[in-house]
Amino acid sequence: MGKIILRLDRVMADRKMSLKELSEKVGVSNVNLSKMKTGKISAIRFSTLEAICEVLNCQPGDILEYVKDDENS
Repeated sequence: MGKIILRLDRVMADRKMSLKELSEKVGVSNVNLSKMKTGKISAIRFSTLEAICEVLNCQPGDILEYVKDDENS
């Protein structure tokens, strides 16, 4: 079984947006966004994902990536 990798840090860097700025625009705490950025979450609400995509002008697939186990080694 594979896993989902969060690429929020990469998209934020491409958009030159800080964690603080994204937090303010999305309405999610810095702590929660930081956990997302580092991949230390197990779930994300669609409403949060939609807001992040709106602010960063991206698609969910830009933030989420599925990696098979054999590719992780």
